[in-house]
Amino acid sequence: MPVIDKGGVLANLGKYSPLTIEVGCGLRKRYPHSIGIDAIEYDGVDVVGDAMEALRAIPAGSADLVTSSHFLEHVADVGALLDEMVRVVRDGGQVEVIVPHFAHPYFSSDPTHRQRFGLYTFSYLTTENLFRRRVPAYIQRPNVRLIKVDLIFKSTPPFYVRHGIKRIFGWLFNSCGYLQELYEENFCYLFPCYEVRYVMMKAGS
Repeated sequence: MPVIDKGGVLANLGKYSPLTIEVGCGLRKRYPHSIGIDAIEYDGVDVVGDAMEALRAIPAGSADLVTSSHFLEHVADVGALLDEMVRVVRDGGQVEVIVPHFAHPYFSSDPTHRQRFGLYTFSYLTTENLFRRRVPAYIQRPNVRLIKVDLIFKSTPPFYVRHGIKRIFGWLFNSCGYLQELYEENFCYLFPCYEVRYVMMKAGS
């Protein structure tokens, strides 16, 4: 599908400082002044089109932050999309990804979900020293460092009491990497996690 630059933002990227790009932003952006990319022409979307093609229209090293929330689980090739997200980020800039955890209670209900994510998923795709468990390095990207992973525990409305209890689980299990690893190995199906948030930094060339 063609890339449609609704407001001419791609030709005026220099006006944005800092520049944040939201990939698969949907109906509502998480960052109000970001450039939103989505295949569906919602009101808040600035660039309409396939995520890969839209990112390819952005010069390398343009953005301070590229972020995506509940989008990568729908993508066939996560590594290829990550490469484009990293390409458009400046050296020292960040890539933030939020996706459902594999134990998410509603994950399997959505037939459009194609990928599953857990604590270590981006350890396979980047370099990191956050966890004691090591993973194979054959698809790691040496220019991208995983600097933070958060396990997010919550419930959707109207389950407010459950939400409060799960926030306590989040505070406990995210207090250190050891407890995050203990959780995913032993407790993830007893106390299902809702989301995982990964923060990566692009290393200088």
